[in-house]
Amino acid sequence: MDLHEFLTEIIPTLASLIEGVGVLIILYGCVKSLYLFLTDRLNLSNNQPKLELAKALALSLEFKLAAEILKTVIIQTIDEFIVLSAIVILRVVLTLVIHWEIKSTNSEERE
Repeated sequence: MDLHEFLTEIIPTLASLIEGVGVLIILYGCVKSLYLFLTDRLNLSNNQPKLELAKALALSLEFKLAAEILKTVIIQTIDEFIVLSAIVILRVVLTLVIHWEIKSTNSEERE
């Protein structure tokens, strides 16, 4: 078995595990944000639950992006490359928007 065959066999499993970690981070962030929101008596002006959720989403997107980068090793057609590129671009844009939201929320709290 050569290296390419080995990578073709193992990368989908590794990518799925890494994406699973991203899903777990999203679930944790949702539960933590909901807890903070409920303990603050549904106070919509408190930004802490929003910040916690945004941080969890940003981190989970990083894991999901890592999985997509791993998948680039086993791309065999231009169609797969186009789809994977679109997914990566979308995730990078989402990450940038979430980081921007975190920064703007943090700057609002300081004022």
